[in-house]
Amino acid sequence: MDLAKEVYAVTTALPAHEHYGLASQMRRCAVSIPSNIAEGKRRGTTKDFLQFLRIADGSASELETQLLLATEIYSLQSKTALALLGEVQRMLGGMFKRMLPTASRKLPARHSYA
Repeated sequence: MDLAKEVYAVTTALPAHEHYGLASQMRRCAVSIPSNIAEGKRRGTTKDFLQFLRIADGSASELETQLLLATEIYSLQSKTALALLGEVQRMLGGMFKRMLPTASRKLPARHSYA
């Protein structure tokens, strides 16, 4: 979630003509990462969770490309966002490694938050 908040903050520095283009796409990617992790966790099986982790990892890769592009084109100050993104990508990698041997196993029961 810190990454998404940081991306929202840094994209405000992009030119106005990018607010519906690159800035919007970067924000969607940043929100997609924790959203897919959360949705995958709630699906109930390790196999489903792994699929959503893959989607989150894909969004992280897209965001990395977009941050680098915005930095090169617009001199965007993205050092903090890139550092947070690197941390998220390492965590996703660790989750993959721990979960792959158990891909057919059920996840623990869901908690009701209502």
